[in-house]
Amino acid sequence: MIVRISLGELEDVVPLFDAYRVFYKQDSDLRRARQFLQARLSKEESVLFAAYQNGRAIGFTQLYPTYSSMRTAKNWILNDLYVDLPQRRQGIGAQLIEAAAQFAKEEGATFLRLSTQIQNTTAQSLYVKTGFGIEDPDTEFLTYKRTAL
Repeated sequence: MIVRISLGELEDVVPLFDAYRVFYKQDSDLRRARQFLQARLSKEESVLFAAYQNGRAIGFTQLYPTYSSMRTAKNWILNDLYVDLPQRRQGIGAQLIEAAAQFAKEEGATFLRLSTQIQNTTAQSLYVKTGFGIEDPDTEFLTYKRTAL
């Protein structure tokens, strides 16, 4: 069962978010994970969906809005996707992606975008299976990043 998370269900997702961060080589910090998610939800800066099995959250995805002036549309970035290791390869990730895509469609979005590490071939396979195509950044725009702020 996929559920949109509100502040009332926040504690269900905190351990998963912490595990997600650890997967990406960050130190485990439940307090920091809780504070971050609580701030995003309370300020309506993100949307969280969680997959539940037997009353326990086993996976989540987090979406952030992005705006397109040319399309005059609010679109979504699927920024985080994580499924507990024992529940992987059961279609949970695909269900979370489909819930995110349905939400974006209902919100009038023209696209749902995501990125993943180049070596994360398991995730890449899932994204292709769920309808994502690779954007070629050289065809229209170049993406730059500034870290000295």
